[in-house]
Amino acid sequence: MSQQLPDVQASSPDVTVGLNRVGVTGVEKLVKLGRRDRDPIVLMAEFEVFVDLPSWRKGADMSRNMEVIDETLETAVSEEAYRVEDVCGDAAELLLQKHDYTTKAEVRMEAEYVTHERTPQSDVATQSTADIIASATATEDGTSEEIGARVTGMTVCPCSQGMSAARARQTLRGMNVEDEVIDEFLEAMPQAGHSQRGHATLTVESDGAPEVDLNELIEVARDSMSARIYNLAKRPDEDHMTYEAHKDAKFVEDCVRALAEGVVERFPDLDDEAVVTMKQSNDESIHQHNAHAERVAKLGALRGEITADAAAADD
Repeated sequence: MSQQLPDVQASSPDVTVGLNRVGVTGVEKLVKLGRRDRDPIVLMAEFEVFVDLPSWRKGADMSRNMEVIDETLETAVSEEAYRVEDVCGDAAELLLQKHDYTTKAEVRMEAEYVTHERTPQSDVATQSTADIIASATATEDGTSEEIGARVTGMTVCPCSQGMSAARARQTLRGMNVEDEVIDEFLEAMPQAGHSQRGHATLTVESDGAPEVDLNELIEVARDSMSARIYNLAKRPDEDHMTYEAHKDAKFVEDCVRALAEGVVERFPDLDDEAVVTMKQSNDESIHQHNAHAERVAKLGALRGEITADAAAADD
């Protein structure tokens, strides 16, 4: 007969303080993402799984909990899913059922997602990657789900570009070029500015699954920066990207505002209560620091701000 070991985790802690999140990170699982009339996409996803812990309980049975988590995730990923956020939602609801001492379960997932496209000038087939971000939070009141992506692009600093334009104007005047000609030249040929690789993050959260398409979210994020970038780019493509980026120079703050505008325009039927998270981080090329800006807001608030801006512009 095996000896019954004491359940230390269920005992009272020395300090009776509750914890918001106890769980595991770095759990890797294959997720099969279904596509209608096409073969499914298989993702190698990494999960984070948490439950809350009441003040009267010492621990969350981490070894036993890992077995429950693994079983829960296996159940959630066992079949094809058309929404990765639903995988997180199913797992969070199962965790809530299996933990009688918890009031909230959270599941977060990230995975690399590959899209196929063609380069802008040479029309060569290439691929682009995005990091899918999905999560869910389950409570006795219901389950909220989040879906989005983090993408990489290119930005150009407007301030740096403005200084280059001023230098070009001064140089051309010194060569006796007329101001009208200088204006036409600078309008047609954007001047140099320091560029950087930018990272845009865009997610939407709502009660239940957000009524958005993941690929459309990725498109909004890619369009929010000065220019898209490609894994493969021939010389005409490089010239195109450089020109387009300098023609649409953006501060890190401008990129976040472009994300807001893009969500409002692309998803007119999305509920006003949906929460939109928008972040932009730039790997600065001429500084040792990076630039960052973000906004978290309900979609209704963003719609109100953008509508007010449009009305003011018409006055």
